[in-house]
Amino acid sequence: MRKTREILRLKHEAGLSHRVIGQSLGIANSTVSDACARLKFAGLTWEEAAALSDAALEDRLYRNPFEPVIDPREPDWARVREELGSHRHVTLQLLWREYRDEHPDGYGYSWFCERYRAWLKRVDVVMRQEHKPGEKLFVDWAGDTMPVIDPETGGIRPAYLFVAVLGASSYLYAEAALSQDTAAFLAAHCRAFESLGGVPALIVCDNLKTGVKRPDRYEPDIHEPYADLAAHYGTAILPARVRKPRDKAKVEAGVLMACRQIMAPLRHKTFFSLSDLNSAVAALTAKINARPFKKLPGSRESVFLERERGCLRPLPAEPYLYRTRKTATVSIDYHVELSGHLYSVPWHLARQRVELVFDGSTVEILHRGERVALHPRSMAKGRTSTRPEHMPEKHRSFAEWTPERISAWAAKTGPATSALASAIMASRPHPELGFRSCLGILRLGDKYGAARLEAACGRALACGARSYRSVRSILERGLDAAPLPAPAPAAPVPAHTNVRGPAYYL
Repeated sequence: MRKTREILRLKHEAGLSHRVIGQSLGIANSTVSDACARLKFAGLTWEEAAALSDAALEDRLYRNPFEPVIDPREPDWARVREELGSHRHVTLQLLWREYRDEHPDGYGYSWFCERYRAWLKRVDVVMRQEHKPGEKLFVDWAGDTMPVIDPETGGIRPAYLFVAVLGASSYLYAEAALSQDTAAFLAAHCRAFESLGGVPALIVCDNLKTGVKRPDRYEPDIHEPYADLAAHYGTAILPARVRKPRDKAKVEAGVLMACRQIMAPLRHKTFFSLSDLNSAVAALTAKINARPFKKLPGSRESVFLERERGCLRPLPAEPYLYRTRKTATVSIDYHVELSGHLYSVPWHLARQRVELVFDGSTVEILHRGERVALHPRSMAKGRTSTRPEHMPEKHRSFAEWTPERISAWAAKTGPATSALASAIMASRPHPELGFRSCLGILRLGDKYGAARLEAACGRALACGARSYRSVRSILERGLDAAPLPAPAPAAPVPAHTNVRGPAYYL
């Protein structure tokens, strides 16, 4: 409209001819004549036209005074768009065929596609998002993978690319992982925070299962480990809406850039370890961040250092350590099982449901959200880790019986008593099976005295007796006071030609 206004001004204020106006503005004479004719047809004077805004003047000069005639063959583009989103296998070609079934004399496929895309540009307006420094970090996995070769077997494992992009500076972080499970997902977040030197206020993620347990437009259910990570770093999780990629447009663009400027340049290189691959990824990521913007001053790195790094929240003293969670029922013996090993809990929680939170070094047991036990992690299958404070009183006293403690108690009476107790425990298939016999023998000292008990134990050792009843019988019959029987002499060796004497070995 600016050129139209200039045409009308030169015509009505300067009084120039159409030819001179065309030469002055570099346009055809017919264009000058058309503008002047439209002003006259609209019934406006130049003064009235000059007072109108550009939009109002364009409407008065170029609007068709008659209602436009609607072509009955024109498709309902809003319905076409709705049908395209109703099912993932619906295509424009399918909808065009259905349109031609209704209108056999309708438009061709090329016209159909061009008109639909033109209509979509007019109605599908995109809101430009402005991000505050340090506010949001957008995260996602790239869809493509990179191969990592095992140098021993020659097998190929796919490596997945984790991408994180800050909202204000578009600063990019990328790393490769051999899995997309929860542990790898959370570990990638921790390393991203360490690389950035701080934590954003919000993490915007897709609705992947390792991050969001139940997607919902209004109240999504965040996966527990992901929520624990957010609580540890003092940030919050904001999942994008389902099927709304523009909610995380920053990371969508970052993933595309990573695929084109990281994965593609590395396509002909061979990597035999994940660390080598990540070194190459880090070098290319640094180049991306240092590359100047095309339309803005600076680069991702310079904007990040100047504007956004200082707005990030400080890192905690310790990095987040991912711990696996598992629910279990406490057995009747107040122990829970994890990987074949048994861990004790307070005895009153028998038959209760508890939650095990564990990693490679510790096992924490929670009941209704409160810690009730903490054990070092053990990989010994079939063994138990039992704390005395978890046992009832009668079990605790029994647990104090050990072979060493039994021998120490017996040694207070005398060496013969200690030797008999050791012999009794050694004669059983398991030392614990001899505990009761030893304790019964020690209690005989309360009735008969330590001196008589020591003598009775000496007589039992000499006779080869290894039981509580034998010692009690010796004391009851008074045999402890009788002299010990003399050892039987050794039988003489008979003379024989095959028996060699001592002189043979000289």
